[in-house]
Amino acid sequence: MYFDFTENIGYNELADLAKTVEGTEVVRVIVDSSELKNNLQKYLRLTGREEIIITHNGTKTAKLSAYDDTLPAVGNGSVKEEAKLYFDSPRKVSYEEFQALSESSEERYEYIDGEIYLLASPKAIHQKILSELHGVFHNWFAGKKCRPFFAPFDITLKRSPENINVVQPDLMVICDFEENINEKGYYMGVPALVVEVISESTRSKDFVRKLDLYMSTGVQEYWIINPLNGEVSVYRFEDGNIQQNTTYKDKETARSICFPGLEVNLEQFFG
Repeated sequence: MYFDFTENIGYNELADLAKTVEGTEVVRVIVDSSELKNNLQKYLRLTGREEIIITHNGTKTAKLSAYDDTLPAVGNGSVKEEAKLYFDSPRKVSYEEFQALSESSEERYEYIDGEIYLLASPKAIHQKILSELHGVFHNWFAGKKCRPFFAPFDITLKRSPENINVVQPDLMVICDFEENINEKGYYMGVPALVVEVISESTRSKDFVRKLDLYMSTGVQEYWIINPLNGEVSVYRFEDGNIQQNTTYKDKETARSICFPGLEVNLEQFFG
């Protein structure tokens, strides 16, 4: 059973409606984009009951609904992105629209090739690994020009002047910090090295979409730390291609390619 409201509805009316529709499968409501921006977090909490259609200037542009992990993976052997909530949009979102959403919300997002990813709160093992790694990086780069930074920290990467992407690597090494701060105080350069600690929910994005993005936008080295199997993969990029790739596991020592001498014993992560 579905209720389909063709008129825009506000959050308070929607919350009241949710209390009166016990037994219905989905309540489909239409919300103006301005209303959504002003009450985004509240609407996200209601998606378990309501299917929210987002409009802009009277035109339906996107749908916000609860994530269903019973759906099959997309493609042959691919792993679909798992998140509590997702945006199911019939069109690509512009960089300007992403900026408006990001600036009006307290949530963390990434924007890759026109698609928005809502970043979930990291688990304890993720934070443990990141804390250990940042300590190693901080000590090794002390007194050097390059410096490590960690999320949340927006990194803007351009495949072309029109294809602008915004990501938040878990950890990054920046060697051109001072010369690439814009008038608003944001860093607009390209990190030399980036690190992602993957989870079930980000595995396909980190191994495929982010690898391709980093490789094609000037990042020199990419570490993927996988707590799921206790491995660390180190990629060296050159001229838009993978120039070298090494995977470390068990009690081995992961070594940087671009920064000789920078190394981490995996027992610090997985021991």
